[in-house]
Amino acid sequence: MPELPEVETTRRGLLPHLVGRRVRAVVVRQPQLRWPIAAELVAQLPGQRIEAVERRAKYLLVHTRVGSALLHLGMSGSLRIVPERTPPGPHDHVDWRLDDRHLLRLTDPRRFGCELWQLPGTLHPLLRRLGPEPLGDGFDGDHLWQRARGRGAAVKTFIMDQSVVVGVGNIYASEALFEAGIDPRRAAGRVARERYRRLAQTIRRVLARAIERGGTTLRDFIAPDGARGYFEQELAVYGRAGEPCRACGTAIAQAVLGQRATYWCPRCQR
Repeated sequence: MPELPEVETTRRGLLPHLVGRRVRAVVVRQPQLRWPIAAELVAQLPGQRIEAVERRAKYLLVHTRVGSALLHLGMSGSLRIVPERTPPGPHDHVDWRLDDRHLLRLTDPRRFGCELWQLPGTLHPLLRRLGPEPLGDGFDGDHLWQRARGRGAAVKTFIMDQSVVVGVGNIYASEALFEAGIDPRRAAGRVARERYRRLAQTIRRVLARAIERGGTTLRDFIAPDGARGYFEQELAVYGRAGEPCRACGTAIAQAVLGQRATYWCPRCQR
């Protein structure tokens, strides 16, 4: 599933192609994704000028005067800018026809993505209970420590809770915990404040580095320009079960936490 760095890479790639452009039409070939395509998207978006493209957690918000499109890539979706005459493939479900004779095309083989609508001055229900952005001013180790008080859940599961902090998906949670030296199985409520301060810093650092590399391509993710992310080449623990730790040589361990594969170094992380 595309995580925060992949979504941010998508946003940055789309930005110069969308802002200032006017949407001429919206073509829907498959109306049923994770939820039905919002009727307002088809009815109100044509004729509107795109004013901004923002990211909130793993959602993209495309703002116009009459409302905002709320987009999510799901498990295997991608957004690409292609010439208007590019024929659609079997999984190309939605096209926005732009006034420069290009398309914003949603491709989603598994149909777990979404294209919804948010009215001006409102907040879509999907965005209401989200925690702070990990790269923003509202996130630090003290925030994590305070939210962790009394929690017996594993710290990895805790930092993946979108109400605690948004966008720290499975890959980057494993990598950040490794860099912070914290065992992902440790109870969240038993991690000291100073260790949370270090973890917050590593979360920021890992995510920022992944964005610089264009994200992590493990299966389906492709940036809007067709490029693939290169952060996979730098993964320290994720997907490396049984391989030697790059810091100490100990075999990387693997387990399942919160129904997600988890990787760590038994020697470097405690």
